[in-house]
Amino acid sequence: MLIKEYRIVLPISVEEYQVGQLYAVAEASKNETGGGEGVEVIVNEPYEKDGEKGQYTHKIYHLQSKVPGFIRVIAPKGSLEVHEKAWNAYPYCRTILTNEYMKDKFMIKIETWHKPDMGDQENVHGLDQSTWEKTEVVNIDIGDRSVINANDYKPEYDPAIFKSKKTGRGPLGPDWKKELANNPDCPHMCAYKLATVEFKMLGLQGKVEGFIHKVEKRLFTHFHRQLFCWLDGWIDLSMDDIRRMEEETKKELDEMRKNDEVKGLAVD
Repeated sequence: MLIKEYRIVLPISVEEYQVGQLYAVAEASKNETGGGEGVEVIVNEPYEKDGEKGQYTHKIYHLQSKVPGFIRVIAPKGSLEVHEKAWNAYPYCRTILTNEYMKDKFMIKIETWHKPDMGDQENVHGLDQSTWEKTEVVNIDIGDRSVINANDYKPEYDPAIFKSKKTGRGPLGPDWKKELANNPDCPHMCAYKLATVEFKMLGLQGKVEGFIHKVEKRLFTHFHRQLFCWLDGWIDLSMDDIRRMEEETKKELDEMRKNDEVKGLAVD
């Protein structure tokens, strides 16, 4: 088991991010779907359990070309599907990913707290001290182009270039976090993502868990760069608008898996 906490600071308020996140999830799903692969939405409905309430989703990720070759070699045909079940009780969200072939030998759990700060809180998830001491904190800077692979880079998703016409935010320069911290009038927040990865297979556990965390960091980085650069597309939307968009996106994804070509981030 390998645990890391990813911290992503954004020039967005916690309230704004609730809409922006859902908008970006829908758009990013379309960017990764085609050729029989990508995202399939099974359930998207409200839930209430043990005093917690929010939105529950169940998705299936069809990943044949999105996993490294050494996994494709050992994985039986049809086993490269990941089930994602998420409980979005914003500002807290919990997501669990599993694989029916691997059963209890594979699990990714991502717990996220969205806080109105600059990513300077310690142990926001309340881990016991021994676990927290073993947890690596990884800071993700969405304005840092150097962390993006050359093949992944797209100028339309570069916060160092983007300037919002509706809000005036951006572009994000080298010292954007310091400028944000020194400007109390500018919206800001941090997504604290605690990612627990477990892959129980003798001889491969360390390699695969490390690979999965590498993928998670890459996905978190790209997703939040896109979310910020899509700001003008979602800043005026309501939650009702988002729910309508999600229904339309579900139908689009079904068609795209059948008719579009494979697309999205390639495996390194």
